[in-house]
Amino acid sequence: MSGCGKSQCCGGGGCGSKSNNQQPQQQQQQQETNSEKKNVNIEQFIASDSVELKYGTEDQMVTFKGCPSSTGQVGQESVCQGCPGKDLCSSQQTENTDKKAIDIRMKVIKHKLLVLSGKGGVGKSSVASLLTYSLAARNKKVALLDVDICGPSIPKLMGIEGLPVVNSEAGWTPLKPRSPGHQNIAVMSVGALLANSDNSIVWRGPRKTNIINRFLKDTFWGRQDFLVVDTPPGTSDEHLSVVEALSGSCKPDGAIIVTTPQDLSVDTVKREINFCLKMGIKILGIVENLSGYACPCCEEITEIFKSEGGIKLANQYNIPFLGKIPIDTNLGYCAENGKCLVCDFPNSSSTKSILDITDKLLSMLS
Repeated sequence: MSGCGKSQCCGGGGCGSKSNNQQPQQQQQQQETNSEKKNVNIEQFIASDSVELKYGTEDQMVTFKGCPSSTGQVGQESVCQGCPGKDLCSSQQTENTDKKAIDIRMKVIKHKLLVLSGKGGVGKSSVASLLTYSLAARNKKVALLDVDICGPSIPKLMGIEGLPVVNSEAGWTPLKPRSPGHQNIAVMSVGALLANSDNSIVWRGPRKTNIINRFLKDTFWGRQDFLVVDTPPGTSDEHLSVVEALSGSCKPDGAIIVTTPQDLSVDTVKREINFCLKMGIKILGIVENLSGYACPCCEEITEIFKSEGGIKLANQYNIPFLGKIPIDTNLGYCAENGKCLVCDFPNSSSTKSILDITDKLLSMLS
């Protein structure tokens, strides 16, 4: 095809020269784009997810090599070079020598449940204690382990403050709640080991891991139907230590995710759900705590915060919704005084809610 010959057309080269000249330019641009793709240094990204990169109009999914902190190659991969935590990770790469002893203790416990939430202040410890009492009310033998090392709440909630932990030949003897009729409940918390409950615990990751392993292997749990593990907020040392210690044949049955109805809590709790998905932990369901206010006279529920946040979160991730627990003055009284809500206030709104949640869990695990 010949060009039109007009100098002002097609940049002065004519129509015929347009296709001939642009083709090398397009090839050069394509080569530059390909070169840019090849020059992406994937090892400078420390991420455990796929990262979406956009080049022009085409999207490409590039999987970056993740942080190997939970593998046997910790501190040895090229992605570790230049990482400020390399030395700390390398110092912890030895095999968990407590794993065999932990497995022996855990194999005689039928079910293990983790109570999780990425958000602080949503009532994880309250839900864990209520779940312990309600399982005991269903004639189950229940052990409650508090791995919130820096902020233990279980001693007060379960009424074991001031009780001594006895180191017997069989191991640490777990504590029993002071309220009568709870001989089928065993509790262990770092708060019970403190000489003064007001003492602060300022520990780095390795010491936290060590005490969690000791709680699992050195406590004389005996045969139990359930082990409920109350965890701190976030997705950090305590969570990783528990998941690693309970790996293999002693893997937890699943996690119970606790949230409040507000969007701020829901958005933060999504990170905990992603943590469970990454670590291969089954999510048994979501509990919406502090969901409305239960009138102490007529027990009518008034929505004082935004509601349905837990249900929407469950629908978004296709997770079972276990139920709602309202704000209840009876629950507040029991929590402050180490009493059993299920026993002392069997007709309260919160008792009915936690028993319904417990029955759903028992049905799932039966």
